[in-house]
Amino acid sequence: MSRQTSRLDAKKVNSELFTLTYGALVTQLIKDVDNVDDVNKQLERMGYNIGVRLIEDFLARSGSGKCYDFRDTSEKIQLATRMYLGVSPTISNWSPSGDEFSLVMDSNPITDFVELPDSHMGLKYSNMLLGVIRGSCEMVQLEVSCWFAQDQLKGDNTTEIRVKLLRKLEDSVPAGED
Repeated sequence: MSRQTSRLDAKKVNSELFTLTYGALVTQLIKDVDNVDDVNKQLERMGYNIGVRLIEDFLARSGSGKCYDFRDTSEKIQLATRMYLGVSPTISNWSPSGDEFSLVMDSNPITDFVELPDSHMGLKYSNMLLGVIRGSCEMVQLEVSCWFAQDQLKGDNTTEIRVKLLRKLEDSVPAGED
């Protein structure tokens, strides 16, 4: 008797495993902290710590060089989202001054299999993404602010993340290391 083997799409399996693991993390945070605002802060903080480390991997894998302006930075964020989440967001809604844009995702893979109960509508379930963007930008000397303008878990058609450049950070040498 021959066994028929089914071929699994490794990327799909990895994506689903990541989604379920992230869901378990958020669930555990809710149980441990029991305050939605504190969970939101913790998710953002965790994302920030990931972003601080992820930027090195991104720069090595993508072969990207220095960003020349904030538009170039937005394109690299778009590329990183494609590389790490498997979705290609659209960059749109640039501010007239060119210091703010939207990253729009038709589907957010982190929110697959997720429904927020009415009691947790204040939860910013994907808040880790904001922290990743903030942390990685800070490592390339850009201080940014990020927030959700739209969220599919809250009934919107898309997930829209606004990214605003606050300032360019100056390289500084720690005290005593001239």
